[in-house]
Amino acid sequence: MTAGTGIVARAALVVLLTISILAPAGAQTLPGGFVHLRDIDPTIIQDIRYATSNNFVGRPLAGYGAGECVVKREVGLRLKAVQQELAAQNLSLKMFDCYRPARASLDMVKWSQNGRETAAERRYNPKIPKTELFRLGYIASRSQHSTGAALDLTLVDLKADNSGRYEPSKAYADCTAPVEARAPEASVDMGTGYDCTDAKGHTGAASINPEQRAWRRRLVAAMAKQGFVNYAKEWWHFSLPGAGGAAYDFPIPPRTK
Repeated sequence: MTAGTGIVARAALVVLLTISILAPAGAQTLPGGFVHLRDIDPTIIQDIRYATSNNFVGRPLAGYGAGECVVKREVGLRLKAVQQELAAQNLSLKMFDCYRPARASLDMVKWSQNGRETAAERRYNPKIPKTELFRLGYIASRSQHSTGAALDLTLVDLKADNSGRYEPSKAYADCTAPVEARAPEASVDMGTGYDCTDAKGHTGAASINPEQRAWRRRLVAAMAKQGFVNYAKEWWHFSLPGAGGAAYDFPIPPRTK
């Protein structure tokens, strides 16, 4: 490299560095076919738990750069159709997780093998050691979520008092406890909390009361009308067959619109 070309190269590098510093963090674009759900339907409530400390790991997971639901466009359009039907019943979907970067699933693997189980973690796994969660099918090292075609969600009764908020310092009962004792989720009572790795969290569990069972059936039926299939071990987990494909690992960016 000559002195002249070296000067030009250094000048170009300065320009590139300046652009990268000045460019907003949210300027990252999504891969083709992916969208922010808010751009499809802003009325759908979002509580993306893995972008917070309010989850079974107790901290944000790798790759969750924003608490935003990102999905394949087809998935988003079908969720919009579900939401429109629910709105007529004074109900709303509430998203807990959507696209999940592959690195987040690996983060879960590391967590399960760290040799510790805190009281806060046991709230989600009251009977199952966390080292067993993968073998039993509650967590996958390669998740459908990473394809953009799988979702974790619940229902919100818009006529109810949904003001309850999670308080990190409070000692809540485990996820199988009555709704008034476990961590609040500002949603209908499905019989367990979200991400509850217990037989009671299985969609068809017989150990829940008739009202809780009715809410689960209502959610499954609403999602099934748009082709979504429920995972039998998790009342909150749904996927859209044929909409997935390859797993992705791009971090979830803030929505800039």
